[in-house]
Amino acid sequence: MTARSLGDWLAYLEQLHPSAIDMGLDRSRQVARQLGLSRPAARVITVTGTNGKGSTCAFLDALLQAQGLKVGVYSSPHLVRYNERVQVQGVQASDAELCEAFAAVEAARGDITLTYFEMGTLAAFWLFQRAGLDAVVLEVGLGGRLDAVNLVDADLALVTSIGLDHADWLGDTRESVAFEKAGIFRAGKPALCGDLDPPAPLLEQAAELGCPLSLRGRDFDLQIEATAWHWQGHDRTGQPLALRDLPLLDLPMENAALALQAYAWLDLPWQPEVLAEALNGTRIVGRLDRRVLRWQGKTLKLLLDVGHNPHAAAFLARRLAQRPLAGRRLAVFGLLADKDLAGVTAELVPVLAHWAVAPLPTPRTRPVGELHAALQNLAASVTSYQDVVQALQAQCERATDDDEILVFGSFYCVAEALEWLDRHAD
Repeated sequence: MTARSLGDWLAYLEQLHPSAIDMGLDRSRQVARQLGLSRPAARVITVTGTNGKGSTCAFLDALLQAQGLKVGVYSSPHLVRYNERVQVQGVQASDAELCEAFAAVEAARGDITLTYFEMGTLAAFWLFQRAGLDAVVLEVGLGGRLDAVNLVDADLALVTSIGLDHADWLGDTRESVAFEKAGIFRAGKPALCGDLDPPAPLLEQAAELGCPLSLRGRDFDLQIEATAWHWQGHDRTGQPLALRDLPLLDLPMENAALALQAYAWLDLPWQPEVLAEALNGTRIVGRLDRRVLRWQGKTLKLLLDVGHNPHAAAFLARRLAQRPLAGRRLAVFGLLADKDLAGVTAELVPVLAHWAVAPLPTPRTRPVGELHAALQNLAASVTSYQDVVQALQAQCERATDDDEILVFGSFYCVAEALEWLDRHAD
């Protein structure tokens, strides 16, 4: 029998379980036992939240690597290649490593059915456990309490923000979302929350488990000024710590502040210059991701962001307002059908001069006609296209050197743009 390629494995995983999402830990826990999985590293940091998980994980990875630790990061979804989801020391897992891990999980599961995400999570844990890591940073896929990542007891549990998303699974109130996300807390282990208004269920869960709880705005915080930002927090003994005059970041500084407070809990060296350099060097593809493109004799500015819910759209609108342009901002936009179209578009219509809308390359896409009608109802200038690439090319033709093209609304939308940019890189 010919060995499966990574593409073969991913196609197999997609049809392995009758449901794309099947919340619960029992099946994954049984297979983890069969695999002999315990802890993927000496230190485990689990990160959940409605928005900001990816950048918080990236900041933590940078801070830990700056101290010479060997660090693994598990994140989802990916933008272009599945390999992005599993990284050690900033290097993506190879096709061969992932195939070996999937084969190990497949051999261990017997007749237990696992979802695509559960298979991927167990494969990542298997690779991490074999890599001899000092720390892992685990990004929750959906919610927290019943997510496969929550198989592992976290030494530090982080909640970045609490908003409404995935209502079918997490409920339609901030309280229900907070309850699910607080499910990553463990008895007596530190918990941190970057939301300035955490709902009662999160606070109650921390109190019930006896978790030392650090809250932004109470125990740690940041101040952003015109040319610098400042952080203050505390170490695990409660002693105050501070960093001042940090360079402004493209990625959300609120998430950098949360990552700094998490780092402060870990009894690692506190070296202001090293920490500042680690934060300043952190980049994530597809998140406030600035690109320059030479196109038909023009030098075009692009900004790619995977924000896809009202909370993310509001943050993006604020960041755009902080960076005035000489020209216009033009949008390339697509959205999944289960996302809040009105909530996302209302935040950004005032700052975008023209929208190019398109369907996404997935059956889950929201029809382009719905996007067009919703924006027309908000008196926005909008044109529809057959796909994201056509929409992006049209905006490139429309743009001048003074304009900026914002590509956002979905991982699918940004991934299509990235693949097109790779083909047209100059």
